[in-house]
Amino acid sequence: TGAVTALIKAYPDFLDRIEENDLVWKDGTRMRIDDGKGAKAFEALLDDPDIKDMFLMKYPLGRQGLAPAVNFDPGRIRYAPLYKKMYGDCRAGEVLANAVDVVWLPSNYGKNLKFSKINGAAAALQRVSDELDKLPARFLTYLRPTQGTYNCRLVAGTNRESAHGLGIAIDIAAAHSHYWQWSKPDADGRFPYKNEIPWEIVEIFEKHGFIWGGKWYHYDTMHFEYRPEIVLPPN
Repeated sequence: TGAVTALIKAYPDFLDRIEENDLVWKDGTRMRIDDGKGAKAFEALLDDPDIKDMFLMKYPLGRQGLAPAVNFDPGRIRYAPLYKKMYGDCRAGEVLANAVDVVWLPSNYGKNLKFSKINGAAAALQRVSDELDKLPARFLTYLRPTQGTYNCRLVAGTNRESAHGLGIAIDIAAAHSHYWQWSKPDADGRFPYKNEIPWEIVEIFEKHGFIWGGKWYHYDTMHFEYRPEIVLPPN
């Protein structure tokens, strides 16, 4: 349960305690931590995880973790009912109802982006934006235009809801992004890793509670999502 307690520290507005095999919400809702299904194949971890499965792979903070080992996707596993209960169902209009404007790069771009205010997500993205705004001009090519934030959709080729539909994800400049599905596997069936996003940008996002899709074997280097339970220190 050590890792699972990170959820309570990350989301104190919603989560109260761990009681045996249950994560107990402040409203009394209980969610099972371990579904009892034992070790799962990789696809099952993505499609049918429990809460415990989200912490199986330790996210490598800072300037490390590249290139990731095969199927090492820390933070990509998400127990959907937990996040949908916090952020709402985008198909019912609940996510946009709690979205506010974040000014992206106030002095160098100044576009408004919709982001969920729940759990301090929008406030965290604004802090990221303000800090990125101060980077030397050479970094701007990676930061503008953005590819957007809120988008009520499934992850391409799956039945899993995207973090963009929760209002907690942002994609940065596509011109410098790489995505595993755009690459051809090598002779061993492995996807060669590619990335152009500078560490300086990654570190600022991580500092404010975001994970980066560039640290996944199934990489998505333009993608950042607000997941403080994965990256913030437990104190």
